[in-house]
Amino acid sequence: MGSRTALVEDLMERFPHVPREAVFKEDLLRGGVAFDPSALSDNESGEVKPKSYFIFSFDHGTLPELGEAALRRPPEEIILTGGPYDLRRTVVSVRVNPASPYRVAANEDGVLGLYLDGKRISDVGVPPMPEYYRHTLASGKSVMEVAPTIQWGYLIYLTVFRVCQYFGAKEECQYCDINHNWRQHKAAGRPYTGVKDVDEVLEALDIINRYDTAKVSTAYTLTGGAITSKLQGRDEADFYGMYAKAIEEHFPGRWIGKVVAQALPKDDVQRFKDYGVQIYHPNYEVWDRRLFELYCPGKERYVGRDEWHKRILDSAEVFGARNVIPNFVAGVEMAAPSGFTTVDEAIASTTEGLRFFMSHGITPRFTTWCPEPTTPLGKANPQGAPLEYHIRLLQAYRQTMEDFGLSSPPGYGPPGAGNAVFSVSSFMDSLPADEPTAV
Repeated sequence: MGSRTALVEDLMERFPHVPREAVFKEDLLRGGVAFDPSALSDNESGEVKPKSYFIFSFDHGTLPELGEAALRRPPEEIILTGGPYDLRRTVVSVRVNPASPYRVAANEDGVLGLYLDGKRISDVGVPPMPEYYRHTLASGKSVMEVAPTIQWGYLIYLTVFRVCQYFGAKEECQYCDINHNWRQHKAAGRPYTGVKDVDEVLEALDIINRYDTAKVSTAYTLTGGAITSKLQGRDEADFYGMYAKAIEEHFPGRWIGKVVAQALPKDDVQRFKDYGVQIYHPNYEVWDRRLFELYCPGKERYVGRDEWHKRILDSAEVFGARNVIPNFVAGVEMAAPSGFTTVDEAIASTTEGLRFFMSHGITPRFTTWCPEPTTPLGKANPQGAPLEYHIRLLQAYRQTMEDFGLSSPPGYGPPGAGNAVFSVSSFMDSLPADEPTAV
C-alpha cells in the first residue's frame, strides 16, 4: 500500500463523521492532480468543458511547467463516483499538479478513472461542453472568456476586473496569484480581458440564458481585484455595482446575484443591495491577527483587521446575517515560516473565527488553499497544509454550525455528500443533506 493511500485511509478511519468523499476531495484540492494526455480536453472545440482559469490559476505550476496540460486544457472540474470506496457523486475543481500521486487517465476501454499510488480508486466524469460555450459574442470573444460557469454549471463566475490594485510585495495577499495569472495568460497569448465591458457581459449572459434551457445556471458571482482608489472613474461599490444593476435590469430574478468585494463601509454596502445584489462576500481571508497582518498587508494597510470585521458585522444590517458569507483561505494558517506549527493550534484559531461570526448569525465559507508557486506562501510551502488540518476543519465547521443552530448558506446549491456542487472546498459536501420537501 502506497504511503498516500495509507494516510487517506487512516484519516477516514479516525474521522468517520467526515464523509469519505470529502477526504479525497480535500486531498485533491490541496495537492492537485495529474492528467494523462488521454484525459485532457480539446479546448473549446471539443466535447468536454475546459478549465477556464476564471480568477486564479489554481495550479501547482506555471503554464510553461504544465506540459501538454497547458496546450490542451484539463476539464474545468471532475466528478468522482464508485470505485473501491463506493464514492458518492463528488464535484472537484481541477488543480493541476504533474507531480501529484493522484492521476486521471483512461483505461484500456477508454473509461476515465482516478488513480492513487497506481490503483484505480474511482470512476471520473467530466463536464460536457455546454451549448452556450459553442456560441461567440459579436466581437468574436467566447462565452467562456467573458462569463465562464463552474460548480457543474450552477454558478456563472464574472471576474470583471482581472487584476488587483493591491500590487507588489508590500500590498498583495501572500497566497494570491490573481496578478500573476493575468500576466501568464497574456504572455501565453491567450485571450484574458482585464476589465470586462458591461455590454459584453450582458451579451454573454443572454447566450447562456438562451441555451441553458434546463436552467442549470442558478447564480452569478461578480468579483475581481480590490479597487483602492478608482477604476474607470468609479469606486469599488459603484464599479462592481454597475454590473449588478445592468444584469438585474436585463434579467430580473433569473439568477441569484452575489458579489465578492472588500469589506466596505455600510453606505457602500447599501449601494450593492440597491443595485440588486442578494449575497455579499466580504472575505476575511485568515482569522489570526498576526497572520492577517503578515499575509494581507494591503488589506491591513487600507482597512485594518478590526475595521474589516466591524464592516462585516455592519453589512449584516443591510443584507441580513444569512446573506453575508465571508470566505477564508483554509490552510494558510499553517504556512511556514510564520503560521501555526501544529494542527491543534491552527484549528483552535480558525474555530475561534468561526464562532465569532456564527455567534452573529453570519456563516463563513472557505476555499481550500492551493499553494500556487508564484506566490510567496506557495513558493515556501509547495505541499500546502496537512490533509489532517483540512479534515478536522470540516469537522469543526459542521460542529460550530450546529452549536449556533445554523444551516447551509444560500447560493451554493444543495448540501450533503453526493449532492453538493460547490467545487473549491468540501464544506457543502460535509453538511447534512436537505430534508426532502413534503408533497
